Amino acid sequence: MTVASVWPRLEELLPLVSKPIQYVGGELGGVRKEWDTTTVRWALMYPDAYEVGVPNQGVQILYEVLNEQPDVLAERTYAVWPDLEALMREHRVPQFTVDAHRPVRAFDLLGVSFATELGYTNLLTALDLAGIPLEAKDRTDEDPIVLAGGHAAFNPEPIADFIDAAVLGDGEEAVLEVTALVRAWKEEGSPGGRDELLLRLAKTESVYVPRFYDVDYLPDGRIQRVVPNRAGVPFRVHKRTTMDLDAWPYPKKPLVPLAESVHERYAVEIFRGCTRGCRFCQAGMITRPVRERSITTVGQMVKEGLEFSGFSEVGLLSLSSADHSEIGDICSGLAEQYEGTNVSLSLPSTRVDAFNIELAQELSRNGRRTGLTFAPEGGSERIRKVINKMVSEEDLIRTVVTAYTNGWRQVKLYFMCGLPTETDEDVLQIARLAHEVIKAGRAATGSKDIRCTVSIGGFVPKPHTPFQWAPVATPEVIDNRLKMLKQEINSDRSLGRAIGLRYHDGQPSLIEALLSRGDRRVGAVIRQVWADGQRFDGWSEHFSFQRWVDAAGAVLPGFGLDLDWFTTRERDELEVLPWDHLDSGLDKDWLWQDWQDSKSEFEQDDCRWTPCFDCGVCPSMDTEIQIGPTGRKLLPLTPVGSGNA
Repeated sequence: MTVASVWPRLEELLPLVSKPIQYVGGELGGVRKEWDTTTVRWALMYPDAYEVGVPNQGVQILYEVLNEQPDVLAERTYAVWPDLEALMREHRVPQFTVDAHRPVRAFDLLGVSFATELGYTNLLTALDLAGIPLEAKDRTDEDPIVLAGGHAAFNPEPIADFIDAAVLGDGEEAVLEVTALVRAWKEEGSPGGRDELLLRLAKTESVYVPRFYDVDYLPDGRIQRVVPNRAGVPFRVHKRTTMDLDAWPYPKKPLVPLAESVHERYAVEIFRGCTRGCRFCQAGMITRPVRERSITTVGQMVKEGLEFSGFSEVGLLSLSSADHSEIGDICSGLAEQYEGTNVSLSLPSTRVDAFNIELAQELSRNGRRTGLTFAPEGGSERIRKVINKMVSEEDLIRTVVTAYTNGWRQVKLYFMCGLPTETDEDVLQIARLAHEVIKAGRAATGSKDIRCTVSIGGFVPKPHTPFQWAPVATPEVIDNRLKMLKQEINSDRSLGRAIGLRYHDGQPSLIEALLSRGDRRVGAVIRQVWADGQRFDGWSEHFSFQRWVDAAGAVLPGFGLDLDWFTTRERDELEVLPWDHLDSGLDKDWLWQDWQDSKSEFEQDDCRWTPCFDCGVCPSMDTEIQIGPTGRKLLPLTPVGSGNA
């Protein structure tokens, strides 16, 4: 049966809200299919505003992979701003997709991609607006399967009450397998209803269904065990790893947003995974092993993506783009191909010790210099050893001087505050480093028109990292250190005027720590704070620390716990962690040893270039590191510059 669009009712509300264009749809790259001609129907959600969600690489890839299947329909939905939410409630307009404005509840599956835990309250808003019961146990066969993915899905326990299932790891092959399973179940006449479908998903051993697991607790509040409560359900659920990235050259037809978005570029993921071993970095740990896209596939994707979209910037994405074994040839090949055009190249994530003059020259060849961000992460040599960020002060100075002498006048330096074992002095060293950067830049260029921005983020311990046992610093400690840092930067007025300081206070980090390492009991806090009006926690103007503190204070004592128990408490080696039954491939004993190594400031090498150091991923996941050089070149793609356009 055809599902009616809510557009006629929605359109009347749009003149009353800010940025109505974000709800209209119809973007280049968007797909609309007839409902009746498809068998399996997905609503894909990024739980944030359109301007943040529409460029998200993960959602774009899954959207395209699914819609390439003739009998599959995939549409997108995003979080609506509070002004439209109020009107939708008043006029009874349900959560809708932006592609065909169909009600989300009509779809078979609602796939939600969580890049961060701060989208959890937006999920509840979307479910409530859609008319889907907030808790999975209350849903019927008329409701979609709510499926979580993304990095935060590696510990979905805080939202276990609200989701039906979670997929860990890479999604390209996983969504097609889930689709095939749903298709077969529907063709059989949906035997056993929702419960049977979830059981079939769970038995694949790569889809986690929380309702099929019971959690027992010790008297002191710690977890005793997590065990299956249904026959055939595995004790551990394993992450998915897509090994051959060349076989998945997506997005081929990137979405070109009608409204302004945070990234306006064609993005190519040049490799996936990272083995640098930064101990704070969940993304680097859970995406192992390293898998490179070949230089020829990168070149072809750029050619076709730019032709389709008309974007004028190419972003070469990865966790550390300059580490691609053929990054020099990729950049020089693309720079030659697009010389004389308005196309610019950017490396959004660049390690200090991997940036060199050749890269700088290729990235600025067309005269357009995109922003450069380097992440030393820690201000002192000592703290960089603790976090395994093997970057020296000499590396940093050499790198920024290279940028300044190649025409950049501003660079951004990213650091963290609140790291394990951190002292006031470690943070004050950030100011000294920034001063040295300005002095070196002025000396190298002979110009005083040199600036740098110091950006500070609060450290949050994440699951599946060596720091998963670490306490988080209190907001008071972080705020005091940031105050001292600001004073130290401005202690030399001549240098301080050239340094911008951007930071978040310590409060959001404490709440993110609650959500990142919480267990199922935290779900009651999320529901309470959402009921109290909390939305868009990733936006400083919407985030309310007090609302979270009040909700935690109202809920957690009922479990004999409090906010500090989940956040500022250090875990011990034998504690069962809420995500221990979810297998990222990393050996827990190896992670614990790396946590001990951090305390003794021992640095771990990158296994891309050294022998295996036994993190566990490759043997347990039956995978391996895939790196070049391949010996292939980007060319002979035809240059598109003057005379060839």
